[in-house]
Amino acid sequence: MSETTLGELTARHGFEVLEHLEADVSVPVYSGLQAQGDLLIVPAERSGGFTGATEVPAAGIAVIEAVGGGHEHRLFAGAPGTARFQPSGFDGQDIGYLEVTGPAYLLHPEHGATGIAPGSYTLRRQREQADEERLVAD
Repeated sequence: MSETTLGELTARHGFEVLEHLEADVSVPVYSGLQAQGDLLIVPAERSGGFTGATEVPAAGIAVIEAVGGGHEHRLFAGAPGTARFQPSGFDGQDIGYLEVTGPAYLLHPEHGATGIAPGSYTLRRQREQADEERLVAD
């Protein structure tokens, strides 16, 4: 699998990241557990496939939306038809399920990009324990 740069990804998808991030840095593609700020990418085994999954469109999917001054995490397929996403359908830690047959990418204005290798994954919000348990804010 060939690597692409952050600049190539942002230009291809029209997604802007903060200017202090280096555009010529390579974005590696991993198949294991990953984190991008408050978002976890957890390898998962799914029996029976993703019956409610839809193809990730060219515009991508905001898997965590920008709320209260935060930034969104946007999922993009590396090529048309290579990533399918199924929202979990409930509020909570699990955001949804991702099936990738070619590289997919998560972009975030502050964190840059994370490459996701072919496989099945659960996208999950991190939680923290303060006075009460809550989702981590990015």
